This record gives sequence, C-alpha cells and structure tokens, in this order.
Amino acid sequence: MPRGLSMHIGINEIDETKYGTKGELKNPENDAQTMEGLAKAGNFTPIATLLTKDATSDRVAAGLREAASQLSAGDILLLTYAGHGAQVPDKNGDEPDRCDETWVLYDRQFIDDELHALFATFAEGVRILMLSDSCHSGSVARDISFSLSSPELERTFDTNEPDQVRARVRVLPQDAQFRNYQREQETYDEIQHSLPPLDQQDVKADVLLISGCQDNQTSSDGVGPNGLFTETLLKTWKNGAFEGSYSTLHRRVTEAMPFYQTPNLFQSGRSTKEFLGQSPFSI
Repeated sequence: MPRGLSMHIGINEIDETKYGTKGELKNPENDAQTMEGLAKAGNFTPIATLLTKDATSDRVAAGLREAASQLSAGDILLLTYAGHGAQVPDKNGDEPDRCDETWVLYDRQFIDDELHALFATFAEGVRILMLSDSCHSGSVARDISFSLSSPELERTFDTNEPDQVRARVRVLPQDAQFRNYQREQETYDEIQHSLPPLDQQDVKADVLLISGCQDNQTSSDGVGPNGLFTETLLKTWKNGAFEGSYSTLHRRVTEAMPFYQTPNLFQSGRSTKEFLGQSPFSI
C-alpha cells in the first residue's frame, strides 16, 4: 500500500538581523497547522511542521532528505509552504529572467535550485504535491514586477472588497531583498555555483505544484485565520466532500478567487497525467 508523508512550513516573521525587517504576516503559521490537520485526516504522517523560528534552511533541507529516505515508487509527499516569496540574482544561467526564485525562510532565502536538487534525491515514481501560498509563486516563481502598492494594481481594486485591499501580501519588499542579498551574497552565490542548473537536474519524482497566484501576482495574507488561497482551497475541499481531480480542484479554487489573484497549476519532474487526475490528498 502506498505511503503518505507530509511536511508543513509557516513563517509569520523572519530574522530581522538577516533581512533588516521582520516581514510580519498574520496567517502562515495557521496555514501550516491547518494543512497538517488536513494531512492527518487523510492518513498522511507529518514528519515536520516548521513554524517561524523553526523554519530554517537546515531544518527544511533535513525534512526533505528524511522524506526522500523513506519514500519509494508510488508513495507521496505533501509539502506546504506559507510565507513570503522573493528572488536573488541568478548565478548559474538557468533563469530566463536572470533571477532565482526563493522561499523566504526564517534565517535565509531558500533558492529554487536547492529545492529542485532535493527533489532529485527522491526515488523514481514518488509523487510530490506542493502547495505554495506565497507571492509570485506560479512556478515558484518567475517574475516579481507587481506589488500591491503599484498604481496600476491599486486602480484595479476600485473596489467592493476593501478588506482585501488592506490585507498584507506575501512578498519580501524589494529593499529588504537587496539588503539581504548584499549581506549574504557569498552564501547565495556559492549555493548556486555548487548545484547543477535547473535544466540539468534529473528529477525522477512526479512533482505537482498548486500555488497561490501567478508569477506576476501577489498572494494575500487574508483577513481571516488563513491566507486567501489556503482559505479558498479549504472551502472548496469541504472537509473531503470535494469530488474530482487535482485539475478540477485547481479550476474550482480559481473560480472562487478574486480576479487579481489566480492560482497556478504546474508540473515538473516525471510529469504524468495519472497524478494530475487523482483524487486530491489521496494516498
């Protein structure tokens, strides 16, 4: 019988000594704990739930290595992230926009090259379902040209949804990204130089990402207990009463979201139609 493991990351604030800001958010820890509950209800075994100060680069990497050591063909990992998204300059030439996308962990940014290198340690035939409720996360992510404060975007909120306008968005401000990269440039550059470019990484697992927004959008931190994407996904899931596939779930969530935040569905690794067509959160 296939085995299911889960790992959940939720970061309400980051290390001010490393980033120059606490980057405070309201709901990521709630998102992680809620998704842990969903995983347990579906008979997944949580191997780590990393909240704020515990969500360090070493612990995230260790959790993924532990999952890779335990899972074999046919098994599944549910990986969820809630927090800021950001970018660092691309140093190994694998990004068309010359920027590598990151998760903003408590101690430092976790570069997409690192994430995919860890995915490459999973056995062939393992399924990895990743939910990323973070800004610019369409493919975790390619472009961060929009922010909620941009005049063009503010005009589109002209607005019958004032609460959503006031909600924080999950993107590390550009000035904080710049300061953090200046302070930690040697670390970030060495990470990229030490890893193969994305197009040379042989990921044999079947990776399916459902993200909170498109690459050029921001994800709202929400006005309730969860981020807007996580809240909408949970309402659509209806405690397991939802019927359909991952592609259907993505479509229904997208239909329920406001026009300015469109969840993305993205496959990588050994992409299969079978995984896409399975009942969501099933082992």
